[in-house]
Amino acid sequence: MRYFNTSGPNIPSQHYTLQREAIIKQGLELVRNERYFTIWAPRQTGKSTYFRQLAGRLEGKGYKVAHINFENYRNASLESFLFSFTRHLKEKWHQDYSNEKDISKIFERIQLQNDHKCVLIIDEVEGINKEYFGDFLHSIRNAYHSRDSHCLKSVVLVGVSNILGVVQDNASPFNIADNLLVPYFTEKEVFELLHQHEEESGQLFEEKVKAKIYQITAGQPGLVNGFAKVLVDRNKNKDILNYDDYLVVEDWYLTEAIDKNFANILNQARKERTFVERLLFTEDKIPFDIDRESIKLLHTNGLIKKDIDGNVVFWVPFYKKRLYKAFYPYSNGEKSEIAADIYAPEFFDAKGKFNLKKLIGTYKNYVKRRGFKPFLEKDDNGNITGIRESALIYSFETFITASVEELSGKIYREADTGLGKSDMIINISGFEFLIETKIYYSPKKFIQGKEQLAYYCKSLGLKTGIYLVFIKTGKKFPEAVKEQKEKIEDVEISTYLVEYDETKW
Repeated sequence: MRYFNTSGPNIPSQHYTLQREAIIKQGLELVRNERYFTIWAPRQTGKSTYFRQLAGRLEGKGYKVAHINFENYRNASLESFLFSFTRHLKEKWHQDYSNEKDISKIFERIQLQNDHKCVLIIDEVEGINKEYFGDFLHSIRNAYHSRDSHCLKSVVLVGVSNILGVVQDNASPFNIADNLLVPYFTEKEVFELLHQHEEESGQLFEEKVKAKIYQITAGQPGLVNGFAKVLVDRNKNKDILNYDDYLVVEDWYLTEAIDKNFANILNQARKERTFVERLLFTEDKIPFDIDRESIKLLHTNGLIKKDIDGNVVFWVPFYKKRLYKAFYPYSNGEKSEIAADIYAPEFFDAKGKFNLKKLIGTYKNYVKRRGFKPFLEKDDNGNITGIRESALIYSFETFITASVEELSGKIYREADTGLGKSDMIINISGFEFLIETKIYYSPKKFIQGKEQLAYYCKSLGLKTGIYLVFIKTGKKFPEAVKEQKEKIEDVEISTYLVEYDETKW
């Protein structure tokens, strides 16, 4: 029986595999038109699987295809590079260029041949040593201009950074190339991939589980396969994989999994921590502009993308959730400080009903007493490393986590693709509600936030939403900005305001 692949390109006989006909057709069309083209995408997006499928189709149409990976050639000598390059050409094209010690001469000899049709796919092209990378690209460009008279009909350059920018920098400009997009899986494709397992094994995924896998991964192929594989491996004897099974796997991914792709995301995010925290904790609308270095860095590494309104948005909710946790400050025992004030019986009435208002009141008293300083991340020199708004959100999260533990409740965060949100579903003695924390910016956003919370609660089947908003102390607010309980879209929304003093962090 086949299985979900989490390492390297898919082998259809061994792995559940999608035949992505639409983009395969695009690749075939580009090659048929003798185009040289590029593709870039972050790791684990299915590039290698796609090009293996494309190569197979091209070979079926009479092309000779050499697919070469140069990931580890950044410091390789020219001799080592040429040995690998010519070896692959001999193996796939049945042409021997091993006696040539110059890149341009190899391509000159290629241009003397016209008795067959060849395609060259270079994977991880930015891994080639810069000392001869430019010569390599210039040789390809020279071959392009006479491709109608020789065998090299198409060249495909593949990278994990925006490779079109790389080749432009090195080939002054490399303006012969189209760019092909290999997108993440659509929701339909995710369901199709999971259905392959259902058909072959008889084990089913609940529809909600399929939807959650797509939601938290945004269809990123490596993560889709990863979530599905862990779910299956942990529940081999279950006929149906349900939502509780999914939550266990999500928690493992968020708190235990050592994921090399996220490690790279985290390293890049730390370089732009202030920018990333603006996305995590504020409602700032930041226009997407690839010429901004911070946006280019985070986009090419798969963290952010451009939304339909032209603004920056997190690409993969799983990455957002782990970054939120990774940036969480070391708060010097604040959970113990909080827990000392939470005596469970005081938060329930005589009938055992949970008193949420009392819990929020306890948090407000805690803020007056302790402030937000424990939640300001600092470097070794005592300088604040992130934005101050993060301390507000982390303060409440620490409080509610400590409180729920004392109250024997459960807490988990919903996957969310928006910006500036901290959403937690709380369950205490069967009373379940969604808490959303925000920072006040304007009456319009304040009102919109409540409406969005009501919509979100309704989509989750929850009847109660808590809207906790941080406001600046001493500032005069419009009448609409107040604490109240109201019905919005048949959802009971309770609004609470928590004051903070910018001058007294």
